Amino acid sequence: MRKIITSVVIAFAALSAGTAFANTGAAKLMDAGGSYNGPFGRFDRAQLQRGFQIYKEVCSSCHSMNQLHYRNLGDKYGPYYDPKYPNPNDNPVIKAIAKGYTIKDVDANGAPVDRPGIPADKFVAPFASDYDAKQANGGALPPDLSVITKARHGGANYVYSLMLGYDHTPPHDLVIPEGKSYNPYIAGGIIGMPKQIVDDLVTYADTPENKGVKATADQEAKDVAAFLTWAGDPHQTERKSAGIATLLFLFIMTIFTWMSYQAVWRNVKH
Repeated sequence: MRKIITSVVIAFAALSAGTAFANTGAAKLMDAGGSYNGPFGRFDRAQLQRGFQIYKEVCSSCHSMNQLHYRNLGDKYGPYYDPKYPNPNDNPVIKAIAKGYTIKDVDANGAPVDRPGIPADKFVAPFASDYDAKQANGGALPPDLSVITKARHGGANYVYSLMLGYDHTPPHDLVIPEGKSYNPYIAGGIIGMPKQIVDDLVTYADTPENKGVKATADQEAKDVAAFLTWAGDPHQTERKSAGIATLLFLFIMTIFTWMSYQAVWRNVKH
């Protein structure tokens, strides 16, 4: 009985912790405070849409997201999920987003062609190759952002802190090479990416969900961190729901097991 109860407590503690990360070894990360944190946390769809907008209008000029297809944006719990279109390939919003990109393809004869994107296409990469990406970024290769919150210690907090960390004064003994910037939230403090997030960087859609939401640097950093967290773990909500259901089942089974134990051994001396 003690083992069962201990297992339930450990499982609940693990679920409550969510995605736990250590610090980067740099400055202590700030808290992005996402609604998706904790065992009962859920993504805010309006925030995911704002985060995707920031990626599309700002981040995508350098960073790829090779593990995402446009149809994923319409998956359940995704930024543009619509229950009227359980198949995201049929979602008109997703179709419109994909159509806005030009895809390099080949026709039936093997000749290269350019065509409008469709939901089944992968996110278009900003560069044709890693070599081109390095050439355009001073020799640095911008990381793919598909699972950046899984690949970096701190997850969403890392992204949020990094986006807002450019205004700190570097230590007097730290030499910042030309073309580089100081950011205390990255190991070593030197980063090749210049400051990206500023107030009014984007114009958020005028929707009821965005009423009262201002495009401050802090809000933009939180929104893009939320979107990248969803991109790295799009099934987080289903996983949490399954975990809670499992814990509830174990709790009920623990009660019934204890009651059965009491009933069977009630009159037995032990």
